[in-house]
Amino acid sequence: MTSGPITSRKLISGRSVRWDDARAAKAYADGAWIHETLTDSLRRIVQSDPRRLLLIDGARRIDAQTLSERSEALAQALLARFPQGGVVSFMLPNWHEAAVIYMAATLAGMVVNPILPSLRERELAFILGDLGSRVVFIPASFRQHDYAAMLSRVCAELADPPEVVVLRGAAGNHQSYDALFDDPVERRLLPVVHADAVRMILYTSGTTGGAKGVLHTHNTLHALIQQIGAHWLVEPGDKFLIPSPIGHVGGSIYAFECPLLLSTTAVLMDQWNAADAIRLLEHEGCTHLAGATPFLQQLLTAAEAAATRLPSLKLFVCGGASVPPSLIRAAAAYFERAVVTRVYGSTEVPVTTVGATRRSEAELAAATDGRPGIADVKLVDAQGERQDAGEILARGPQMLVGYVHAEDEADSFDVDGYFRTGDLGRWVEDDYLVVTGRAKDLIIRNGENISPKEIEDLLIGHPNVGEVAIIGLPDARTGERACAVIVIKNSRAPTVDELRIFLRDLGFATFKCPEQVAYWDELPKNAAGKVLKQQIRAAFSTGSK
Repeated sequence: MTSGPITSRKLISGRSVRWDDARAAKAYADGAWIHETLTDSLRRIVQSDPRRLLLIDGARRIDAQTLSERSEALAQALLARFPQGGVVSFMLPNWHEAAVIYMAATLAGMVVNPILPSLRERELAFILGDLGSRVVFIPASFRQHDYAAMLSRVCAELADPPEVVVLRGAAGNHQSYDALFDDPVERRLLPVVHADAVRMILYTSGTTGGAKGVLHTHNTLHALIQQIGAHWLVEPGDKFLIPSPIGHVGGSIYAFECPLLLSTTAVLMDQWNAADAIRLLEHEGCTHLAGATPFLQQLLTAAEAAATRLPSLKLFVCGGASVPPSLIRAAAAYFERAVVTRVYGSTEVPVTTVGATRRSEAELAAATDGRPGIADVKLVDAQGERQDAGEILARGPQMLVGYVHAEDEADSFDVDGYFRTGDLGRWVEDDYLVVTGRAKDLIIRNGENISPKEIEDLLIGHPNVGEVAIIGLPDARTGERACAVIVIKNSRAPTVDELRIFLRDLGFATFKCPEQVAYWDELPKNAAGKVLKQQIRAAFSTGSK
């Protein structure tokens, strides 16, 4: 896409977004953006094929008619309680009710905010407070964690707490999800929703410790789904197995958008287990699966143990962390029918590269992160000049339309509207991107972004931590693990378990806690006092520490 620089913001349905008239016009002309929303797609399906299967959640099978009826009833309940344009948060596992909530919020002209169930008090309080969420949907409990009790604590800290709605269990002093459908409300006329209005807000870890709310519209998500349909071997009737959390942009689009826009069925997994995934893939005849490196590693091991080559699987898309080429080659060789490929993207510019999905591209699928799809990608040097290797910048019709706080955008875009990913890359054969590292200080564990500064800012408060640097180290199981390099205070070395307990007591998510600790006499610094993390990483890679 070509255009001049971003010159303005635009107020659409009450939210200020980044806007470029020329690029918007091109997106519409190309068909990437349309003057419809997902609700229009659902209505058409209900009229033409009301029993089309959209979602499978264990024994529950949700067709188009059921989704339409349930989501419209919930939309009426939302409109009776909250203003149009308000934020509807949900912190749910991969359950079918999330699709009802997602569609209901859209029907009601509200904005959805998926939140990872693995987050805890500290992160949750920040997100709900930052957005001013009007309602948050949670499980009563999941993986032995009491969400209802956690939300009681979080809401007590917020000046304007949201209403809490509890699914699949006792609501306590909160609102029951099922009761929302039973309470009589006066039916209201559903609003007309602008396709360029903000549809979804997702929070992603920043490199300076502050989580940022990423704004996506109905149209940016539509463009993303059109790209998937064009490049990922998708046919009507295909089934996506979805273990990736719906709190991520990936899990959410496969579960909520693809069934309506690409005529697929979403098969939900609320907890990843490779053996269970094998059974679901075979029983349901799943054709597509996307996930981070550990998903593919474990799936391959489980398939070999079960002596199955998963004949229904057409495509495995692997990304989210460092992906070993040897793993892609091994999986592609074993899953004989499937194309297995690396891809690259972010919450801000999802699916920046679409992989290499042609049979003739098998080696490029393993050795590179694939070709850009609808994204315009450039590599630049420190002066912003195009090079064959450098920082990866990207823009396209599927990119974010800004952050919740415009000030977070100051260094995020160049003058031509390209998003600065902070990642480094190089071109192969002029058309295939290889991500070579990160300029930004970010750890990716099991596909989850972890901000080192966020951990450092908390651990420095530990009574036995004098200085601390968090770095990412390669991990065969999770892609990367967080290692805390500590200068001890008070002559006592805190253990990994002690650090984890300390962080948990502060309401910090378990998956972000360090898994390794090292004790150094001092941390290397430059003349300005900045910790030189590259030297720390180098010491680990050479074995000198």
